[in-house]
Amino acid sequence: MSNIAIEFNHIGKQYRLGTIGTGTISHDLNRWWARIRGKEDPFLKIGEVNDRTQKASSDFVWALKDIDFKVEQGEVLGIIGKNGAGKSTLLKVLSRVTSPTTGTIRARGRIASLLEVGTGFHPEMTGRENIYMNGSIMGMTKTEITRKLDEIVDFAGVEKYIDTPVKRYSSGMTVRLGFAIAAHLEPEILVVDEVLAVGDAEFQKKAIGKMQDISQGGGRTVLFVSHNMAAVKSLCNKGLVLKNGQSTYTGNIQDCIHFYLNEDKTERVELIKERIKWTKGGLNIHSIHINGTDKTYSVIQSHQKELEVEIKGHSDFDLKTDLMVVFKSKDNVPMMTLAPGHYKGDIISLPAGDFSIKRIIKLPKILTRGILYTDVIMHHPMVEWQLKAPDCCTLDCEGYQEEYGFAINQNESGVIGLDYE
Repeated sequence: MSNIAIEFNHIGKQYRLGTIGTGTISHDLNRWWARIRGKEDPFLKIGEVNDRTQKASSDFVWALKDIDFKVEQGEVLGIIGKNGAGKSTLLKVLSRVTSPTTGTIRARGRIASLLEVGTGFHPEMTGRENIYMNGSIMGMTKTEITRKLDEIVDFAGVEKYIDTPVKRYSSGMTVRLGFAIAAHLEPEILVVDEVLAVGDAEFQKKAIGKMQDISQGGGRTVLFVSHNMAAVKSLCNKGLVLKNGQSTYTGNIQDCIHFYLNEDKTERVELIKERIKWTKGGLNIHSIHINGTDKTYSVIQSHQKELEVEIKGHSDFDLKTDLMVVFKSKDNVPMMTLAPGHYKGDIISLPAGDFSIKRIIKLPKILTRGILYTDVIMHHPMVEWQLKAPDCCTLDCEGYQEEYGFAINQNESGVIGLDYE
């Protein structure tokens, strides 16, 4: 028996800009005539990519285009991307709020969705009445809902207001109750959009913990959309990155977050070796790699323990050298330095010819969130300089944080956080 919970088959969603529907009777007639002849919708060919930063050249736009992937039962899928990437549209198509223009979706089991504040609530009905209404829509009996009622109210923390019309709830209270209903009425698939950001920090922790229990303990499937990368990382095990309505990356969540954070930046960065300002005569540098890349931008992830620096090149003479790496703040103030040739007397001796120098730097456990600029130097301490590459790499530190913690900011708290026993 297949364990696929959701299958997206080449899903596309097209909208007409500026109006509802196609806008004219002639367009509707053309679509109808194509449909009864078994032909493709003629307006599907003219839609353009959903790039909100560009001026439209067509009346039609693809909010989603050729989305094709599968989600297994028990997986927690994080869907990430910029505003307007198509994340909410994808969840609305899955939740049957809107239908896809092209493609099909197969989902096994009941779907509970929390897409925006107030989703599924009637504002004139009380919180209690809305719980029963939502349960009935999901096919549950009154007895089943009553058995879950106290647990839902307790989780939402709105017992005092449960018999008050929902229209008098704050947005935070509405989200609390909406999530509690969606999570406790035993859906096979739980769909949660960015609405959890409306809740306070305490409730966000409870909600993430509940979603983990649902997926791990109950074997249910969760689709989670958020701009909070810490929450996505702690909750999800798989990821999908959307850009302009198209899938640009799928894989484990760490790789997806890394791809998303670097997606635009890596298109504009140059090679580290192009930042070399000076080398000693007879020394030719082939490449410099920092943090696994030869590009001038990379990310130090939250729990990263090491940073590798490697220089490859050719020397016309025997080398006695040391690799020195200086990490600086945006104000050009040195914050940390690797210089084992100085404080350990650890000098590397290399014969003339091709060479490779590598140092693996042990990073502080608690590195705060912010930007570090990197100088790379080759030198024989107290004797001579051999290579200078100032500001050759920008390191974007995510900042250390535990599962329910928050990274502290470098600008406010310094570069290194202190641990305790």
